[in-house]
Amino acid sequence: MSKTINLTLKVWRQAGADTPGKLETYNATNIDVEMSFLEMLDVINEEIALDDGDPIAFDNDCREGICGTCGVVVNGSPHGPQKSTTLCQLHMRKFNDGDTLIIEPWRAKAFPVIKDLVVDRSALDRISQAGGYTGVKTGQAPEAHTIAVPKADSDKAMDAAACIGCGACVAACPNASAMLYVGAKVSHLGLLPQGKLDCDRVINMVNQMDAEGFGNCTNTYECEATCPKDINVSNIARMNRTHLVEKIIQRKNS
Repeated sequence: MSKTINLTLKVWRQAGADTPGKLETYNATNIDVEMSFLEMLDVINEEIALDDGDPIAFDNDCREGICGTCGVVVNGSPHGPQKSTTLCQLHMRKFNDGDTLIIEPWRAKAFPVIKDLVVDRSALDRISQAGGYTGVKTGQAPEAHTIAVPKADSDKAMDAAACIGCGACVAACPNASAMLYVGAKVSHLGLLPQGKLDCDRVINMVNQMDAEGFGNCTNTYECEATCPKDINVSNIARMNRTHLVEKIIQRKNS
């Protein structure tokens, strides 16, 4: 028989972006430690619904740590206390009987609250859209080994491509910076011959990031520490170098 624990949950409840919110307390009793965090919230919502209450709104989709949809701050840590783990893959065995969990949404100007724990993360989509498409000519697919890619470059590109766009880096950063996200998106194609960045692409993405209201990077490394996919801050340095080169080229051409 599985072990169960009892928890006190203090959950942020907010009807919308223009409505003041507050923490409300719920007692989570007889929680199976083999449940995921989201399954625990499902149980609480069932109890709330049975009492004719308004269930807690939270984002989720695949529940396999792939889609980047889920995410809340648990006791000050985006995605909770377990390193390299999304919220949906966090299990209740990581908590102790009698614990109090403070559950809040991502906190950032660029991520307005939609309801309760759900925030609007479409600002990240607009940053990617500002980068446009790669200038790869389509047609008959070439032989896979026609274009040689150095192993070191392909490894770095794959590591950057692991970013799921969950926004935990923004929530963890004291400045609400999105530079780790942008750096990952810049790197994962820009390192490969087929996706070499077009001139002005990084400039456009950085300009959009600033327009969305994200803060600046001050090298606190909280983004790397909390990223569920372990995206490295070296991607930020790569983005900054590319941004500088594009600025120089832009100035020469003006």
